[in-house]
Amino acid sequence: MTAPDAPRRTYLVVIDDSAEARVALRFAARRAAKTQGAVEVLAIVEPQDFVQWGGVQAAIEEEQRLRIEASVASAVGEIVDAAGIAPRIVVRSGEPVQEVRTFIGTREDIAALVLGACAGGHPGPLVADFTGQDAGKLPCPVMIIPGSLDDERLEALS
Repeated sequence: MTAPDAPRRTYLVVIDDSAEARVALRFAARRAAKTQGAVEVLAIVEPQDFVQWGGVQAAIEEEQRLRIEASVASAVGEIVDAAGIAPRIVVRSGEPVQEVRTFIGTREDIAALVLGACAGGHPGPLVADFTGQDAGKLPCPVMIIPGSLDDERLEALS
């Protein structure tokens, strides 16, 4: 049991609109519910390459931001109902790997970075980066959740 004023163990989930990201979010929520922790969802809007057309770039980035927020809100609704956890949602703009590193570096309560891995093919750029040669430099463990896990298996593992 944690002291009332102690920071809660927070599971950080980086989410996009992929199925494996939703699986990772469900895992983190179940884990947080069982450990009296919290879930934080980080969505990253990547900058566009329209340097000459600032207005077009801003419109595209805003459209991406709205799409990601809608996807996160949909997934969060499922989690609140299933696990009783209300994740905090943070949307950042920038290069994903750097944004995640910066975010984790500013927080002492992050207990784990939870990432979903694609069920087939390349696992994804974040998984590849955070489990590659720089993996030991993070201040927290990385949990890789296979995107192929069903709810029954997720429950058993969390």
